[in-house]
Amino acid sequence: MRLQILSTEHWSLLASRSLAWNESFSRAGMFLTTLSGAIVSLGLVGGATGFGESFTLFALVILPVVLFIGLATWIRLGASNYHEALCVIGMNRIRAAYLQLAPDLERYFVMSAHDDFPGIGVTMAVPPGGGRGFWLAQMLAGTPTVVAILNAVLVGAILAIGAVRLWLLSAGISRGASTSSERVSIRCSPPLKGSRTSTEPTPGLEPGTGGLQNHCSTVELGRRAFSY
Repeated sequence: MRLQILSTEHWSLLASRSLAWNESFSRAGMFLTTLSGAIVSLGLVGGATGFGESFTLFALVILPVVLFIGLATWIRLGASNYHEALCVIGMNRIRAAYLQLAPDLERYFVMSAHDDFPGIGVTMAVPPGGGRGFWLAQMLAGTPTVVAILNAVLVGAILAIGAVRLWLLSAGISRGASTSSERVSIRCSPPLKGSRTSTEPTPGLEPGTGGLQNHCSTVELGRRAFSY
């Protein structure tokens, strides 16, 4: 009876661990596929638009969506790894129960029967004797770390493109305002002494009718409307 209960729990943990692995692979594959498609589409749009305003707008729309998928993938990968660790601990304890029922079968077990840190490493096929540096390398090489690094690159790209977009907008507004001010100062400045002036009256600037003042007022109103 005890053996049947332990076997049922063992197979349940195996199935649960398999589901966790399948979810991890499918999530990571979906994120990488989305990221690859976004990079290809950005390259095509950039080549067609000359990496201009349309490219920045498209990038600011598509990259946050990819970042959202990456963050969701990273969260679920962490949960799947925790789930796998629990399954491994449970299966190790069940092996210990098997050995209590049949101690003479210990030499046939490849995986560990202990739920401590080294026992978990043996069951997860991590070579022993590597030390903390080896475990750190294994964590850095894991799928959650790779996804986190790609998410960080996406955040940097979004911030850089947004900063360039804001800088171009501010530069365009400043250039337009300075151009308008220069036109107003040139059109409304009085003639210098000793300079040659045309004897033909300019339309709208007839002497003695206040045309110059009216023209300057019109240009000033246009400049104010542009600044608003």
